Amino acid sequence: MKQSSVKKQLALWIMGACLSSGTIPAYSATAAPTLTFSWPTNAGPLDPRGYSPNQMYAQAMVYEPLVRYTAEGTLEPWLATHWSVSPDGKTYTFTLREHVQFSDGSPFNAAAAKANLDAVLANAKRHQWMELVSTLDRVEAPDEHTLVLHLKHPYYPTLMELAQVRPLRFAAPDARPGTPVGTGPWVLAQTRRGEYDRFERNEHYWGAKPAYGAVLVKVISDPDSRAIALQTGELDLIQGAEGEISPGTFVRLRDAGFNTAISAPLATRTVAMNTGQAPTNELVVRQAINQAVDKDTIIAKVLHGLEPRADALFSSNMPYANIGLKALPYDPDHARQALDAAGWKIPAGKTVREKDGQPLNTELVFLGTSALQKSLAEIIQGELAKVGIEVKLRAEEEGSLVQRQREGRFGMIFADTWGAPYDPHSFVSSMRYPGHADYMAQRGLPMKDAIDHEIAEVLGQTDEGKRAEGYREILTTLHDQAVYLPVSYLTAISVSAKGVDNVQFGSTLFDVPFEAMRPATGKP
Repeated sequence: MKQSSVKKQLALWIMGACLSSGTIPAYSATAAPTLTFSWPTNAGPLDPRGYSPNQMYAQAMVYEPLVRYTAEGTLEPWLATHWSVSPDGKTYTFTLREHVQFSDGSPFNAAAAKANLDAVLANAKRHQWMELVSTLDRVEAPDEHTLVLHLKHPYYPTLMELAQVRPLRFAAPDARPGTPVGTGPWVLAQTRRGEYDRFERNEHYWGAKPAYGAVLVKVISDPDSRAIALQTGELDLIQGAEGEISPGTFVRLRDAGFNTAISAPLATRTVAMNTGQAPTNELVVRQAINQAVDKDTIIAKVLHGLEPRADALFSSNMPYANIGLKALPYDPDHARQALDAAGWKIPAGKTVREKDGQPLNTELVFLGTSALQKSLAEIIQGELAKVGIEVKLRAEEEGSLVQRQREGRFGMIFADTWGAPYDPHSFVSSMRYPGHADYMAQRGLPMKDAIDHEIAEVLGQTDEGKRAEGYREILTTLHDQAVYLPVSYLTAISVSAKGVDNVQFGSTLFDVPFEAMRPATGKP
């Protein structure tokens, strides 16, 4: 959504006036009305096995898993009603739900499920970040409602990875190419590039029918414009953890009387540092960066206190992460002294440190459409300048950002963890593969091969005690090597108009449960 500067200033003035007065647009519920939402980009082609530009919230609307991860941190039956695991941990047998149809009316059965999983195996290299793909040996469909997965070796996160948004969900095998046909509660009905995506209720859905007849997702890239659209009645709902609006705007909307909510911590907001590229290849520089950034001030001023401070890569409530890791304390004086001792001096008349004629500078890459990442980057830039480290900021579009991650073309880069059910196993597993920011960030560590070997060991470990010890070694090493600058444990926010009831957060960062929401009754 683009506006001239004059229009945007006028709209911002209108928003401010409305917020001051507490005026809230009325919502009139009608039979099976449309819920209006927004996202920075279109949903994409919605290939169930595809990555960017496919948007995960939309893939989760259309495609469903065998088992579903719940907000309580457990797994529940979904397209599979029951499962069993062989004593050796290598064979998973699923009983599939009967009378399930894809949105085109074709049956979901074991043959359809096998066809989807076989398609993943046929392109396994693309999905090598997910250990289950490389561990899965073959898939069998002995009868219409039985699906059997044979693994090459035991892999404890199997069910957790089957619950993830991609690539192990199910599309109709005979659907016309380019047509997203799943078993989920929604069907992509219409797309206009740069304008909107319209999802309509799947009338073949096996579960409870959504109360809304459609979800209209408007493409609005600017957070201020998105907030204005909610304020003026163009949107019913803003929700997510990707900086959809700024924390400050969230607080203003809350104070104005909109329905607001904050999720429990879902993942970690963190910056990865490139150990294979100067100057962040030096441990002392990475440690100094950790000590020079005042995270408490960032949380208070940028995040408006909406997220708790992060002191490690994973929150202690994540599996295997409660191991007592302590962050380096905020101490810019110590950072200066350590850099001085390492030969990084500030020449007379200059503000940036140098060593052997090379300035102490690096580049921080962030997502250009995220106002929140931009604000965080600017604060980090200012904090590091105080200790003589020059940080150049580079905003990138999503596609360019992904390419930089794959090629390791960054000094520092935002690399948030993925949250449940991905953390820690899937996130740690991906650290072994080029193409992920974490692999590229860690590649300069002298013990990188040992870390990757330990990751492989822990993912196949059947002994709970040995698995926990393996995670302790991996996470402690990465922590001691200061590969990451953890900032906060990120939360999702939700702001909705008065006409929307039963607004909920998804069980992961990547889904929005529109099907649980309903129009309010008894409202004007």
